[in-house]
Order: sequence, then structure tokens, then C-alpha cells
Amino acid sequence: MKTQKKGRRAAREIAYIALAVALITVSAWISLPIGPIPFTLQSFAVAFTGALLGWKRGTAAVMIYVLMGLVGIPVFSGFRAGAAALFGPTGGYIFGFFFAALLPALFKLLPVRNVWARGALFYAADLLGLAVCYFFGTVWFVLFAKVPVGYALGVCVVPYLAPDAVKLFFAAFLAARLEGIVR
Repeated sequence: MKTQKKGRRAAREIAYIALAVALITVSAWISLPIGPIPFTLQSFAVAFTGALLGWKRGTAAVMIYVLMGLVGIPVFSGFRAGAAALFGPTGGYIFGFFFAALLPALFKLLPVRNVWARGALFYAADLLGLAVCYFFGTVWFVLFAKVPVGYALGVCVVPYLAPDAVKLFFAAFLAARLEGIVR
């Protein structure tokens, strides 16, 4: 009986992680190319994954997503894949997804019960995680593209601030609402 319970639990964990990887992948494919970094729904998917699944499952999903892209499965925006996509000028933003998922996942550990307060908590964590992702990705972009910081911020960060704030709002409150279902 205990073996069946463990098997079901393991299957559920794998299913949650696989669904999160699929969500991040599909969110990358929904893209509008408006510069060196396309506008995608990835920031929503990564923040939602971290807040909903927690640090173990959330970071596992991001790690699997990155590894899938590295080995050549076209999971990145524009159906790109491989080391060239991951280690190119915009690859730092992809690596920054670890922080964008990890921070809301860590905030999930705080003992706040009210769904609205949890949503606000997740939103703050999402914004903080995205700021770290922006920082990491922008430094990477500056080093790889050999451009000034002001240019990198103007091209890679500023156009995305408002849309990302809206996406993270929805990710935070959706995760707060659904976390009672996903255990």
C-alpha cells in the first residue's frame, strides 16, 4: 500500500514538473519579435511555476527547460535551441529564469494564509525575481554584445517593464488562487 502511495506521489510530482516545462515552452513560442529580445509570455510562466510549485519543482522545471534547449529541442523563443541560443547575447535572461522562479518559490514558504495577501506576497516576489533576472540578463547582454549599459537597458529592459508587471500580477494571483489545489 505504501509503495502505491509513493508511486502516485512520484507520478504527480513528475506530471506537475512536466506541465510546468510545457507551459514555459509554449509561453516562449507565443512571441512578438520587437528587438533583440522578443516579447513572450515566459515571465508569466516562470513566475507562475515558481509560486505555484515551490522551489524544488519550480527550479526543476526551469532546469529541465534550459537543458532541453541546450540539447537542441526548440523550446526557446522563435523555436530556437542549442548552445548558440543559450550562450548568445540574450542567454543571460534565460539563465535568469532560475531567479525569477526561485524567489516566488521561496516566498511560498512564508506562513501567510489569506489568498489576497499571498497574491500580494507572490507579486512582490515575482517583481524581485524579475529584477534579478533583468540584472543578470542585462549584464550578460552588455558583456556579450559589447554595448553600453544604457543601450542594453533601453533595448532589453525598458520596453518590457509595464507588460511584465501586468503578466506577473496575473501569475501571482493565479498561483495564490490555485495553490490549494496543487499540493
